Amino acid sequence: MPTTNKKKQKKSSDTAVQGTNDSSVVSKVSAASRGYFRDAFLQHFVCKVARRAPLINRGYYVRWRAVDHCVRRFLHITQKCPKRQILSLGAGFDSLYFRLHADGALDRAVVFELDFPDVTRRKAALIGSNITLMGMLDSCSPPPAGPVCISSSQYRLLGLDVREESQVEDALGAAGLDWTAPTLILSEVVLTYMETQRSDAVISWAAKLLPQSLFVMYEQIHPHDPFGRIMQEHFLKLNSTLHALQLYPDTSAQRLRFLEKGWEQCVCLDMNDFYEGLVPEEERARVESLEPFDEHEEWHLKCSHYFILTASRGALLEQALLAPAAEPTCGPRRSAAALSVRAVSVCLEGLGMASTRVTPDQVLLTGGSSRGGRGAEARALVRVQEGWRSIGVEPSVDLGVRLHHSVTALPEGGVVIYGGRSSPLSPTPGLFRVTFDPCGSPAAPGSEGRGAAKVRVEQMVCTGDPPPPRWRHTASVVRHRGRDFLFVFGGKNQSEPALGDGCFLSLDQQLWMKIPVEGAAPVARHSHSACSYQGGALVFGGLSGGGQPLGDTVVLKPTEGGFCWGRIDVRPPPVPRYSHCAHVVGEKLVVVGGVWTHSDGVPGVVVINIPTCSSVEFSLDTTSVPWPLMLHSFCSELVDPEEPELLLIGGGGNCFSFGTHMNPQPVSVDLKPALG
Repeated sequence: MPTTNKKKQKKSSDTAVQGTNDSSVVSKVSAASRGYFRDAFLQHFVCKVARRAPLINRGYYVRWRAVDHCVRRFLHITQKCPKRQILSLGAGFDSLYFRLHADGALDRAVVFELDFPDVTRRKAALIGSNITLMGMLDSCSPPPAGPVCISSSQYRLLGLDVREESQVEDALGAAGLDWTAPTLILSEVVLTYMETQRSDAVISWAAKLLPQSLFVMYEQIHPHDPFGRIMQEHFLKLNSTLHALQLYPDTSAQRLRFLEKGWEQCVCLDMNDFYEGLVPEEERARVESLEPFDEHEEWHLKCSHYFILTASRGALLEQALLAPAAEPTCGPRRSAAALSVRAVSVCLEGLGMASTRVTPDQVLLTGGSSRGGRGAEARALVRVQEGWRSIGVEPSVDLGVRLHHSVTALPEGGVVIYGGRSSPLSPTPGLFRVTFDPCGSPAAPGSEGRGAAKVRVEQMVCTGDPPPPRWRHTASVVRHRGRDFLFVFGGKNQSEPALGDGCFLSLDQQLWMKIPVEGAAPVARHSHSACSYQGGALVFGGLSGGGQPLGDTVVLKPTEGGFCWGRIDVRPPPVPRYSHCAHVVGEKLVVVGGVWTHSDGVPGVVVINIPTCSSVEFSLDTTSVPWPLMLHSFCSELVDPEEPELLLIGGGGNCFSFGTHMNPQPVSVDLKPALG
């Protein structure tokens, strides 16, 4: 490529990277304005306050909290030192100096900020035109030329390309950086935008020149799983490639990187580990109460794709390292076999739908949301000679907008639709019984999947004491004294982060009844699975009210007087997960998909052998699926028990600020290798 074109390409990329500063500061201001953290100074660096979605606010909160945690720890460890420094690389419009100054935390400390000259000139102009910000600087007279844009006794703003090592070293020395003083180097999503050779050089350069230092870095990881692929595509579209991900794809690689580049100690945590381990429980409760929220999967996925790292040089700064995460006591048993996944040639997408198999060749889908919005029309998948077809469903009664509800097939035919929500503040009322009209079924002989299915919908008017409204629950059929009951367990609603009650609806009497249940009840949860099993129910996983994925297997067993809870001690224990689907096949519980937070890769299939209390994890071979396959907020049906195959429908989610991804087609999973 000609030199001129290379320079133009580099300048274009640099401009795009500078643009990430503008969007980042707007998101930080949004989070601060909603009370996630206190920062009265960020607002002076934006034209107006824009409100971001709760998921974005939480994401920027945990980023802010992690950096603030490391900075405060550094200042605490060095509080008796005669001099200490903070060197912020690619600082953008960060308000760190002003916030620390207002808190009186900068005694004997100087903050140096570096960024592209265009960015620092804009920042200097904003500071210079603001009375509040100027009032926090002592006498400063920036030179007419050179990289220093602002110079006061505790704050120096320099316009430099961080990649130019010799220029940076000379300019910092001239600006008064003391190479021997304890120094915190801060890089908040900066180095990854450089070519990896350049970012490695910065890490080595800092280790060589600053013998008493703490390097704090916040960046992305896990580029190759579905969320990571969408994340990479987003930054590629912005012309801001994430370079470091290829050589350093996870926390272990990042830690080794710093140790090999001259740093003596290093701790690297993904943001799930940081949030659960280093943010106090009461603070997490405060943050989680600020806004209605129901994007748990996207939150955990975002946190698993970012990390906070601390690396130290010198005995003093070793004390400022993050506390390492606890090592898992027992890992899962993983099979060498991967289960084959292939796309099904039907265009059908949706999040938060519910499904059930009403006949061997018909799957009913209700509710959910799609690119067209919430309240997606009811659909049916019908298997004809050519394969699966998607058809419309014409219910006799409007079922309303429903996400994360339940659809349960009944032994005598038909299904029951229960619960769900239209928004995190609005549960959807109503309990409906749905039956297919066999005369109007497109699966009838000769119809070949054309037209729309007719279904009769009756609202069930039930007596007794109904349970509180809920979504993300389960509803399975159990038997008591020869009668069928709908057993509703768990979920969440607008006032409870997780529900732990179990409720019984007599299907023939349409009566909510109290049935004695002995034994210790499972912990409250939502987004779990529950399958009918030997007259009772088999419950697996879910998310606790405190936001921790669960990996327990619990059985509700029928007794002469009612039911009894029991636990199955599965060894090795399956990796905790939620937002999955599950099916009972013989004496095995087959769990597919979901979200987990403390394991590599993404959940595939775990098979739990109930009699032997053992489990095996299987990965999914998705090489033939041409899109990132995200298996949460999806549906699953066991379509052929004789030739065991799963049909996975819908799924995906809002991938933080990177856009919404929906699986465009169902996929099938061959279970034969997993079931023997």
